[in-house]
Order: sequence, then C-alpha cells, then structure tokens
Amino acid sequence: MQYMLLIYRDEAAMGHASPAQMSEVMGAFMAYTTALRESGAFVAGDRLDFSGTATTVRVTDGKTQVLDGPYAETKEQLGGFYIIEAPDLDAALSWAGRCPGTRIGAVEVRPIPPMPGSAGAQAG
Repeated sequence: MQYMLLIYRDEAAMGHASPAQMSEVMGAFMAYTTALRESGAFVAGDRLDFSGTATTVRVTDGKTQVLDGPYAETKEQLGGFYIIEAPDLDAALSWAGRCPGTRIGAVEVRPIPPMPGSAGAQAG
C-alpha cells in the first residue's frame, strides 16, 4: 500500500534559521531519503517552495478563478512530501516518526487508495 507523508513546517521559523541550522536539516532529510531508498520504501518525494509562491485555482459556476498564494492561512504550511510503500499503516507511521519533518513541524500520513480503473484497483 502506498502512503503519502505530508510535511508541514512554520515558514517564518525556517526563514530565520541560520545557514548551519539549514544545513543540519537538509542533511537529516538527505539521510532519511537514503534510508527510504535503501529499504525499498521510497516511491517519490521532494520539497516545495514557500507557500507565497503558490497559485490556487478554483472553478465556480463554470468560471475559473486563479488566486495568488495558498488557500488558507495557517501557522504551518505544506513544505514537502514523500510517497512511500509500506505493508500497513503501522509501518507508514514508523517511517513518519523517523522523518526529520517531525522535528521542525508535523508529518501527516495518508493512505493513497488506488484510482478506479487503475492496475492497483484491479488487483485489490
């Protein structure tokens, strides 16, 4: 089963981090990514640019609206993600607990159900 690990962090705090602190955080993420890859759990993952670079698209009554910035104002913003392969939720939670994102914010874990009509949906 695939799971998405959504990494949330406080962008303001990240903006005030020293180069040494940023280097330490990036090193921790690189080591974590290496561990995921070596275990065979890694499917995909990457960091995201700051939420101020986001564009939100909505369609209401057939009209497309394009808005700058994130949809909601929150203390923590989505800063990156991993998609992992794990046998069950407990294993996914174990990987999430080891993620460096838990030290700078929070990691949300969500199962990724197969899309209807996909090969994964047929097998289940």
